[in-house]
Amino acid sequence: MAKALVMVLVVGLFGYGAWWTCQRHPEWTSQLEEVLPLGEFRTLEIRYTADQIMESCRKELLKSNRHRYLESSLKFYPYLLMEVKYSLNSKKTHESQILWDLCDGEMVLDAKSWEKTHGFGDCMIVSADKNEFKVIHCLAKRGGGLDREGLVRELHLEHEMLDLLMERLRKKHMVVFAGNRYRLHLQNPRLQTLPSTKMEERLVSKTGKQMQKVSKRFSFSQVERLAKAAFGEDFSVRYTTDIYLPVHEIVVENPDGSLHTSLWNALNGKRIIYSHAVD
Repeated sequence: MAKALVMVLVVGLFGYGAWWTCQRHPEWTSQLEEVLPLGEFRTLEIRYTADQIMESCRKELLKSNRHRYLESSLKFYPYLLMEVKYSLNSKKTHESQILWDLCDGEMVLDAKSWEKTHGFGDCMIVSADKNEFKVIHCLAKRGGGLDREGLVRELHLEHEMLDLLMERLRKKHMVVFAGNRYRLHLQNPRLQTLPSTKMEERLVSKTGKQMQKVSKRFSFSQVERLAKAAFGEDFSVRYTTDIYLPVHEIVVENPDGSLHTSLWNALNGKRIIYSHAVD
């Protein structure tokens, strides 16, 4: 009996440790998926081939006749598709879908244009909480900046509480002070949005371990925690699906032998620019 109890405890601790590790290091999960034959995975449809993009964007990519294309590759970038419900007021509940990029931490606003938010990824990195988000939302609504008295009026906070929040956000490099004025430490923040992605695209299935998947930078728990802080306590996730966006990596060899790699969305044929390196 004692041995069985010890075994249960060991299994439980191992399971918790594995879960904790996956949440803290989502990139390790992606690397594990690379070596395990996990079968099918869900992805968006490839509508543009690398050859089509290279031909249509030839003038942009090949600056002269001394530049030349090398072999392109297809990689799959991780996203989280969430079915959610939320309430803007106490009278009505809304249901929607959200597509969240697990590489840059931003929410896709429109799956056709691939327009995204800007700023949620930074907030996720510093684990902004709901009180800090009230300040962030207020500044975003006011064009990114507001003076101290304006914040006190908008947020109905005591001066001491506001000072505490602003100091925390300053240490997290989310706000900067300029005299009596505070502003978001983001270029062109885009945070004022409903928790919804305009999405009419269909999902398809891919099989095979040989598919190149890019590592996740963020986990589901990080996204869920951020979304609840950003969209309020009435926000909840009903269902989630891991999906992947097919992306062409097009390589150009320059006249000096150096290489330039650009990323292209295989769904809409448009260029993708990440502010940080992804693996």
